[in-house]
Amino acid sequence: MMHSVESRFIAIVCSAMLVFVAPLLALFLAISSERVSRERLQNVELLMQASGEALGKPIWDFDQDGIERIALSLMNASDVRAVTIRDTAGNILAELPPGSPDAVDGKSLETAISYDSVKGPVPVGGLTVVVPTSGLLLRFSKDEWTILGILLFAVATVFAAALIGNRFIVIRPLMRLTAAVEATRRLGSRHRVDWNSDDEMGALAGNFNAMQDRLEREERELKSAHARATETYNLTPAMLFSRDAAGRLSAVSDYWLLATGYLRDEVIGRSFTDFIDPSWHEAYHQSAKATAVDGDDITELTLPFRKADGEFMTVLILETETSSGEISLSVMTDVTALKQAESRNHTQAITDHLTGLLNRQGFENALDEAILSADQCGMQLACLFIDLDRFKWINDNFGHAAGDAVLRQTVERIRAALRPEDVIARLGGDEFAILIAATDVAVLASEIGESICAALHEPMPITGNELFVSASVGVSVYPAHASGASDLLLKADMAMYARKRDGKNGLQVFDAGMLDAARERHEIEQCIEAGLKEDWFEAWLQPIVSLDDGQIVGFEALMRLDHPEKGLMPPGKIIGIAEETGTIGRIGDRVLEKAIRHLAAISALDGTQSTYLAVNFSPLQFELTLPHKLAALLLKHHISPQRIVVEITEAVLMLDNPEVHAVLKQLNEFGCRIALDDFGTGYSSLSYLNRFPVDIVKVDQSFTRSLSSGAADVRRKSRMLIKGIRTISHQMGCTVVAEGIETDEQWQLLRKLGVDNGQGYLFSRPMPIDGMLTMLENESEAKASTPA
Repeated sequence: MMHSVESRFIAIVCSAMLVFVAPLLALFLAISSERVSRERLQNVELLMQASGEALGKPIWDFDQDGIERIALSLMNASDVRAVTIRDTAGNILAELPPGSPDAVDGKSLETAISYDSVKGPVPVGGLTVVVPTSGLLLRFSKDEWTILGILLFAVATVFAAALIGNRFIVIRPLMRLTAAVEATRRLGSRHRVDWNSDDEMGALAGNFNAMQDRLEREERELKSAHARATETYNLTPAMLFSRDAAGRLSAVSDYWLLATGYLRDEVIGRSFTDFIDPSWHEAYHQSAKATAVDGDDITELTLPFRKADGEFMTVLILETETSSGEISLSVMTDVTALKQAESRNHTQAITDHLTGLLNRQGFENALDEAILSADQCGMQLACLFIDLDRFKWINDNFGHAAGDAVLRQTVERIRAALRPEDVIARLGGDEFAILIAATDVAVLASEIGESICAALHEPMPITGNELFVSASVGVSVYPAHASGASDLLLKADMAMYARKRDGKNGLQVFDAGMLDAARERHEIEQCIEAGLKEDWFEAWLQPIVSLDDGQIVGFEALMRLDHPEKGLMPPGKIIGIAEETGTIGRIGDRVLEKAIRHLAAISALDGTQSTYLAVNFSPLQFELTLPHKLAALLLKHHISPQRIVVEITEAVLMLDNPEVHAVLKQLNEFGCRIALDDFGTGYSSLSYLNRFPVDIVKVDQSFTRSLSSGAADVRRKSRMLIKGIRTISHQMGCTVVAEGIETDEQWQLLRKLGVDNGQGYLFSRPMPIDGMLTMLENESEAKASTPA
C-alpha cells in the first residue's frame, strides 16, 4: 500500500511514453525508413541505367566476357540480389546468381539496353535486377541506428530522473505521513510528520501536524465534555436510557438503575422489550413505526415495566431518536400512582355514587363496546329504559333520604331479575337502563322487563313506611330498531315515554309509530316556542251559567294556540308537552294576562260586573311569585280579586308541597277563590276539602255524560255520586259546578240534583273574546233557553 502512489506515478509515466513518445518514435522510424528505401532504390536505378549504357556495345559486339564483367560489377552492389541480361530475342546472356533468379525474394527492376549505331539507338536487349524488400529496421544504416540509440537513452534518462525525483520529493514525505497516520490509528496518540520543505509536501506535513495538534486539543475537550455529560446523565433525577438501532439498551442512568433495581451489567446490550409485558410489545413497536411515518421527533407511550423484583410499574416513556436513527435518548417516568388515580377518577366518572352502578357516561361506553361485540359475534342487544312513576312524590313527601333508600331497593330488585352478564346503570334521578345480549333478545328483554315491573310494584318498607312505586319500561332492540348506541338508547327512552303516556306501570316495546309521535311532539314544541315568540297563544272563554235560571255567572279561560298555517291546535297535547319542557309557566303567564284583559273588556257590558273568571293553573305554576303576578295584573285592569277563581286539580293537592300550600293560602287571603277541578276522578280524597281552602267543586264531565247512559244502573250510580258530591260540598260551604253539559236532559237532572252551576256545549262552546263580546251584546242570557 505504501508504494501505491509510486506505482501509479510509474503507470502514468509509462502511459505517457506509450501515448506520446512511442507514436512519435514510430513516426520517426517510418519516415526515416521510407527515405532510406527511396534513396537506395534511386541508387539501384542509376546503377542499372549506367550498366545498361555500358552493356550496349558488348551485346552489339557479342562480347560475352564484357557482358559477364558488367553483370558481376552490378551484382557486387549492396542492394542487388540478382541480375539477368537478355537479348532482344529473350535469350539470357548473363545470369547472377546462376540458376533460378526467380527464387530470390525481392522486387524486380527492368530497363531496356540500346546501342548507338550510325543509324541511331538500336535496342539490343534488356536488364533485370532484383532488389530486396527489407523490413523497417533493416533499412537503417549504422549512423541512423546510432541516432536512434541516443534518442532512446535520453528518454530512459528522463524516466529514471522522474522516478527518482518522485521517490525523494513525493514518496518519502507521503510514507512519513502515512506512518504518522497509522501510528495515530493503532496507538491512539497524536503522531507528527518529521518533514520540512518549502514545497507543497512541506505545506501538507505542516497542515497535518497542525491538524493533529487541534485534534488533540479537541479530543481533550471532548473527553472532558463526555465526562461532564456522563456525570450529568447519571446524576439527573430521572430514569434516562438510550437504545441503539437494534433496540438494545446502550446506556442507562444511575437513577434508572436505582428505580428499577437492576445492575448496569444486567441490562446493557439487552433488548428493551425484555423488560415490558409481552402483551405490550406490539403497541411499543407500532408506536415507533407511527413516529417514523408521522415524522415526529418524540415518541410518547405509557406501558407496564418489569422491575428487578418482578413487580410491574406503569411508566411514561418519552423517546427521541437521532436523525440517523442509530441511537435514541429516552426518559422514563413512574406514573403508577397517577394511573391508579386516573383509574379511580375514571371509575368515579362512570359510576353512580349512590347505587354503585354505571352512570350515563359509563353505560354509553358499555353500549358502544357491546354493539361492536354484537356485530362481531352476530348477537342481538336489547336496551331497557326504566323510569319510576311516583319517585318525585316520595322525595317531596318523605325526604331525599327515603328517596335514596327507594333507589337502592329498586336496584336490588332489578338485579334479582337480571342475569350476571347483564349491564345495569342509573342514568340519573329515577331513570335506569339495562343492556341485555342474546340471540333472541326481544323475548328475553320482555320477560325481564315484566319481572322488573312486577318486582317494583311490591311495597317497599322505608323508615317505618310502606312506600309504593311502579315503573314504566321501554324496550328497544339492536339492530332491529336502531343502528347505533345513541339511537338504541333514544328508542328505548321513546318507548318508555309512550308507556308513561298510556298509563304508566308497564312495559312498552318500541315500534315505528313512536317516531311519528316523536316528530309530532317536536313539531308541537316548535309551535310552542314560535307561539310564545309570535304571540299566537290566546285565552278563549266558555260561559259558566246558573242551572236555576241560565244566567251567566262566570267564564272559564281556556288556552288556545291559533297557528297561522295549522289553525287551532289540540290544547291537551300542548299543555302536556309544555309541562314536560317547562314552558307551561310562560304560556300560563301569557294566557292569564289575556284572560284578565278579556274579563275587563266584558265588564264594560251591562250586567256582567259580578261575573267571575276561572283560570286553570298547572302544578308547575305554583311558585311563590304567583300571587304577586296576579295582583299586578288585577290592579292594572281594575279587577277585584273576588272575581278570580283559581282552578287546580288533585295533582296539585297530592304534591302536598309546603310551597303550594303557601301560595294557595296567599291567594285565598288575597280574595281569590279556589276551585277543585275534575273532582271525582283520581283519588278524590274528601280530606282535600278540609285541608285546603276550596270554594268551588267542579264535577268531572264523565259523571255528566253518565247521566245519559243507556244503562240504568250507570245512570243511578252517577246520580248518587253527583248527589253525594253536592251534599258534602254544600255542607262545607262550596259551590258545585258540573262540566260537560250537552243536552237539556242533563241540565234538568243536574238542577234537580241541586248542582249550582254548569258549563258545556249546550250553553256555549269556548270562543275568542270578539265572539264572546258579540254574543253578550246580542243576548242577555245563554243561548239555551231556561227550562220550564
